Amino acid sequence: MKIDRRGFLVASSSAIALGKTGLSLPAFAPPSDDTEPPELDRDIQGRSIAVYTTADKTNYRLSPTDKLTFKQMGQPLETQICVFVDPTKRAQSIVGIGGALTDASAETFAKIPAAKQREVLDAYFDPNKGIGYTLGRTHIHSCDFSSASYTYVTEGDKDLKSFSIDHDRRFRIPFTRQALATAGGKLTLFASPWSPPAFMKTNNDMLHGGKLKPEFYQSWANYYTKFIKAYESEGIPIWGITVQNEPMATQTWESCIYSAEDERDFIKNYLGPTMHRAGLATRKIIAWDHNRDLIYQRVSTILADPKAAQYVWGIGYHWYEPWSGGTMMFDNVRLVHETYPDKPLLFTEGTADSFKPEDIHAWRLGEYYGRSMINDFNDGAVGWTDWNVLLDEQGGPNHVGNFCFAPVHADTKTGELIYTNSYHYIGHFSKFVRPGAKKIASSPSRSALLSAAFVNPDGKVSVVVMNPGDQKITWFLWVAGNAAEVTSLPHSIQTLVF
Repeated sequence: MKIDRRGFLVASSSAIALGKTGLSLPAFAPPSDDTEPPELDRDIQGRSIAVYTTADKTNYRLSPTDKLTFKQMGQPLETQICVFVDPTKRAQSIVGIGGALTDASAETFAKIPAAKQREVLDAYFDPNKGIGYTLGRTHIHSCDFSSASYTYVTEGDKDLKSFSIDHDRRFRIPFTRQALATAGGKLTLFASPWSPPAFMKTNNDMLHGGKLKPEFYQSWANYYTKFIKAYESEGIPIWGITVQNEPMATQTWESCIYSAEDERDFIKNYLGPTMHRAGLATRKIIAWDHNRDLIYQRVSTILADPKAAQYVWGIGYHWYEPWSGGTMMFDNVRLVHETYPDKPLLFTEGTADSFKPEDIHAWRLGEYYGRSMINDFNDGAVGWTDWNVLLDEQGGPNHVGNFCFAPVHADTKTGELIYTNSYHYIGHFSKFVRPGAKKIASSPSRSALLSAAFVNPDGKVSVVVMNPGDQKITWFLWVAGNAAEVTSLPHSIQTLVF
């Protein structure tokens, strides 16, 4: 399947919105990289394992399907398929897993009955009733998944005296605040711009690419700080920002082109210093925010300059590199992690396909998520962010007709919610891998299985195993000489917790 946001075009929430003065959110700071889960006792013989399964051609959807027990095994035979897990070998700390709270998601949410709104909030953000999202992305003024293009200033206002987020107060801010409340305040949010205002660009258009004019570099840098402060005044803390969504793609929607040198110099001379002067030095600046194909060239160019590198917290990336043919280029992410291990990697956007109603239950949608998430975490990612959390029955709204799939769709005519299997595949990670978890060593003995493993802050280990093939596979979960026999159904994903 070819996934390509470039090519998609080619071929009243106020009733339940939490009022600003009535919203009380607990203080929340994402776990630091110093968070260290307790050590696992290597003598795990007799320990029980809870198995949760999602599988094609079954009713299993994040369903508890088995209780297993570790037994002494020792050296497995070459013929015994195993997934070897070593909780003592720890890697990166996990910031969170989640999705994007866009205008389209918020507008769709506002059109469904209050009971369905509650269901959406619980399904995504409640760790007990749902899959417990802990990471979110939003956008700085409009993106393609807005009903129209807009900015927060009047055209030509270089000094940003007219700056106002009133537009967002109708749908996006109430939706985001309810998501935060449902998550108990524990939702790490970052924001991305799709384009500066038209008057700041060489093509005088928010759409169709163009570049930021040098005379507006400072004004545009100021814009980010005003956005952060405005949202935080609404009770929505912003953890970080990306510099530019997809800075090498000229899109039919909001877009802006930065070469690697352009982005480096904007960070070094404008955005980084401006964030510091505004008292926002603790907010993360995330570079790139585009596909895996050019990631190494972008990162190496920016980080070769120490003055730019000092402001860059980490590197964001998307999964749309198959737009030109071929497959996902996971090795490029691994190379960046190996070369720049001090700069965290964050998956910032992915959507499985352009919207086709007849494909809403296609199993490939979820398997795209499972394959990418396993590889990305194994390659060093500290977090993983899906695109829109909710879209309507057409895969929108979208002001340029760039309709996409989301894990959950709402029929705004009937109020029905439709869960694609993407929701469940993501949930096998987000529900069982919590902020502050550590990635641990995991090694399947057959290429027919994919796996990633984590130890959570409470000491519980979660092992995610995916079988994307057509055959049932029986294998052993092997830890320090102890093992339990597991069966993976065809086209399934499982999380094993012990």
